[in-house]
Amino acid sequence: MNKLFVLILIVLNSVFVFSQKELTHEVYFETDKYDVPFTEENRLLLFISTLEDIEIESISIFGFCDDIGADTYNLKLSQQRANAIKSIFSNNEISEDLITNVDGKGEILVKVVEEKNLIKIRGLNRKAEIIVKKKTPPKKVEPIVKKVENKNATDKIKGDIKVGDKVIFKNILFKTGYRTVTPNSKKILESITKALLERKDLYFTIQGHVCCTQNSRDAVDKKTKKRNLSEVRAKYVYDYFAKKGISRKRMRHVGMRRKFPLGGEPKYDRRVEILITHISNAN
Repeated sequence: MNKLFVLILIVLNSVFVFSQKELTHEVYFETDKYDVPFTEENRLLLFISTLEDIEIESISIFGFCDDIGADTYNLKLSQQRANAIKSIFSNNEISEDLITNVDGKGEILVKVVEEKNLIKIRGLNRKAEIIVKKKTPPKKVEPIVKKVENKNATDKIKGDIKVGDKVIFKNILFKTGYRTVTPNSKKILESITKALLERKDLYFTIQGHVCCTQNSRDAVDKKTKKRNLSEVRAKYVYDYFAKKGISRKRMRHVGMRRKFPLGGEPKYDRRVEILITHISNAN
């Protein structure tokens, strides 16, 4: 009896550990459709938002169909469903490098589901399954790195700078899919604002960027559902600077979409930078 109890504990512990390493989500489709329904897309976006603070190792997406239709048709439709989910991930700043598997599995046979209602069974089989595997152990960023990078940014603004120079705010990090910065970024933005207030001779363009989209496209702003996230990120910083006392005459703002990725971690492509466009003689 004791051995059986120990065995049960081992199995339950293994399941718990496994669940801690993977997150799953399912998206359901209408008959013969691969467009994601509105309510299902909102559920998926909510799931994506939970991934923001997770170090992801890989994402797998599997498409499925019900048992109606020919095998070749179901294979094609299930692949289209998987591809549709991948596009939503990409449009919401999830790096495609993390998506390691996008596979249409075809139909799910009715007999493998324990459910008497055939219509309900088939509805549950028209789906895509998403499996997010976490990195172990999670990657940690040393606080000292942030301090050094922030100091370099403010020093560049205060120091010897010329027209055409860019100042990248590497630690002004944005929430995935949103125009607003993370709480830790507010203090850094404040210090940069003070430096720009001291340098009244600098005129500049605020350039907003996004990560992870295809073909240099802009990403979707989750708040408005518009594909202009890089633009509204630049506008967010522009409004912040103006509110803190920097003259609007000194600033412009523009969205750069995903034209200039930095090549590092995706979070650093969710960024803003300023391009110095003019330096007046009067300081």
